[in-house]
Amino acid sequence: MPNSNSDRKKTAVSAAPERREEILATAAEVFAAQGYRATTVRRIADEAGMLAGSLYYHFDSKESMLDEILSGFLNDLWARYDSVLAAGLGPRETIEALVTESFREIDRHLAAVAIYQKEARQLQAQPRFAYLAESQVKFEKAWLGTLERGVADRVFRADLDARLTYRFLRDTVWVAASWYRPGGLHSPEEIARQYLSMVLEGITLRG
Repeated sequence: MPNSNSDRKKTAVSAAPERREEILATAAEVFAAQGYRATTVRRIADEAGMLAGSLYYHFDSKESMLDEILSGFLNDLWARYDSVLAAGLGPRETIEALVTESFREIDRHLAAVAIYQKEARQLQAQPRFAYLAESQVKFEKAWLGTLERGVADRVFRADLDARLTYRFLRDTVWVAASWYRPGGLHSPEEIARQYLSMVLEGITLRG
């Protein structure tokens, strides 16, 4: 327990980053549920159990909060994707790893994924959020390039339309954020295995 003014100041400083993360998590939930434009700083402060004026001690605007939520999610996603892409895996193994990491990110950043899906198209036109468009280009290159490599290496079918397959995989995986709930019946890894089984092996019995 702090027993001096100096100790109390140290405790406040050390607690600030943790409180900041709590506010961001609350803001993400509110943005995801209500939409960015419909959300006020006062509503975030109310949900966080603080005065609106106190919230400005941590963030200068709700735009700053949104920026940190989305950039934090994408930085985490790309750290994991880049590790997969640098691992020298074959095309099938790369797709399997990308799908698995995607479900893990949905589990870690569910609210941020929901916000991204609802808001990215409008936000990416703003200079502050230009990285959203850059990330989308990079995302398509990673997935589409892996599929095209698989066709060229005869790992995937020669008649495979790589672009249509990319869109199918992208939408099939990320739309799961609309129903997935952390701590549910199935882990992210189990869901990924089921999805991959359906995509790579099909759902019909083989004779």
